[in-house]
Amino acid sequence: MGEQPIFSTRAHVFQIDPNTKKNWVPTSKHAVTVSYFFDSTRNVYRIISLDGSKESAPGDLQSPLTSESINGTDDERVTPDTPQHTEARAEPSQNALPFSHSSSSINKHWEAELAALKGNNAKLTAALLESTANVKQWKQQLAAYQEEAERLHKRVTELECVSGQTTVIKSQKTELNQTIEELELALKAKEEELERLKAEVESANEFQSQKDSLTQKLQDTESRNQTLEAQLSDLEQRLESSQQEREAFRKSLRSLLELLDTKIFELTELRDTLAKLLEGS
Repeated sequence: MGEQPIFSTRAHVFQIDPNTKKNWVPTSKHAVTVSYFFDSTRNVYRIISLDGSKESAPGDLQSPLTSESINGTDDERVTPDTPQHTEARAEPSQNALPFSHSSSSINKHWEAELAALKGNNAKLTAALLESTANVKQWKQQLAAYQEEAERLHKRVTELECVSGQTTVIKSQKTELNQTIEELELALKAKEEELERLKAEVESANEFQSQKDSLTQKLQDTESRNQTLEAQLSDLEQRLESSQQEREAFRKSLRSLLELLDTKIFELTELRDTLAKLLEGS
């Protein structure tokens, strides 16, 4: 699926106000997924934030911890083009054609959203795999820190039992207590990091659910499109049959009118002949 991020998280993204050029303004109301990438060819880092179908790339970074500029947000939208049909054989056909075009537009729209969601899901999957590996590593470090803390506690107890050198023992005890506090803070930080990773895993599962929902909607749209195409074909056949029947009826009327004209002409001649006979008698 392309380049994989080296780290992903959720954060609030800001950019410089284009009016004041001084203040920082948020690019979205909620926290978005932010991924860190490393460009090995240019030896630089890049930070990319994802918000639905939007992607914001703050630019290349010389350090993965700082960002000096934000280039803005690139919106990717898919707008399907609908061709205009100028042929209009009859009014029912003109009314039936937009159903097919509307279904095609909906189909393309869902395909575009599904493609964007697949891209986001691939990035989140890679981040999830990396986070899982980090969780295992941090659990090992956590166990090592706990063992070190227990060892230091035992050392403090041993030093308290040793007589003499009270000043040195107190100093060592103070240092050991500080080390224990630092280790406890480190353990707390790792626990918070584990909670954050769990939240990212849940977010990835939500994206998967959205993907499945969009796939189902796409299938429903394709089914409706096939149904509309079948209805359109049936309407066109009915229209053609109706036109043929109308043309046959018109031909029959023309023949009847011609026959009536002939009979009227003959009756007129007969009337004139009878009138002349009456006048002659």
